[in-house]
Amino acid sequence: MIDVLVVDDDFHVAEINAAYVSQVSGFRVTGRAHTAAQALAALERTHVDLVLLDHYLPDETGLSLVRRLRQLGHRTDVIMVTAARDVGTVQDAMRSGALQYLVKPFGFSGLRTKLDGYAALRRTVAGIGGRGEAGQEQVDRIFGAFRTTDAPHTELPKGHSAATVDLIRRVLGGSGHPLSAHEVAARAGVSRSTAQRYLKHLERSGHIILTLKYGDTGRPEHRYRWVGTH
Repeated sequence: MIDVLVVDDDFHVAEINAAYVSQVSGFRVTGRAHTAAQALAALERTHVDLVLLDHYLPDETGLSLVRRLRQLGHRTDVIMVTAARDVGTVQDAMRSGALQYLVKPFGFSGLRTKLDGYAALRRTVAGIGGRGEAGQEQVDRIFGAFRTTDAPHTELPKGHSAATVDLIRRVLGGSGHPLSAHEVAARAGVSRSTAQRYLKHLERSGHIILTLKYGDTGRPEHRYRWVGTH
């Protein structure tokens, strides 16, 4: 298993990202942190293979934390997961040793692509021999392991119809705000269980984004927003 630390200053976003990670085979979340200090403390006490790191943290930036980790000798891999999209920050992330950079907002498919690429990188390195020497062919394989497509999966699962997918798309695309599964079902004229099945598929394929709305009961309500092509 690949152990992952999720670092985000927003508690709800950290929960969503952790839920996404848990859906990818071979990965498990070993901790969550909401500040750079918490992240560093978690890395000091627990083995972590990969950090999903937000840039905007309350006590220091994610990139500053990456540099500090390297100075302290931590070899943990890092994928930046952040709303920071200026070219300078992206370049600094590369120079600081981040393996990948995922811009918010994103769906399950976007994160899964990065995680699948990371797993492929680890398999490639292990297959070549870990810490042994590598020739040019092996080096090319290592650098090429992360070159994955970001195209969402479009094949429909068994029992799903294109017509119902289009109906759900029009309901979400026509709404000015995220909708719950109950609201989608009511507007589309389908059962809630049907709406939930299609919403799950569209989330996995990267067409919608799941958010959590917390109410008085303490149990979050799942809400969905369309981000695919209309």
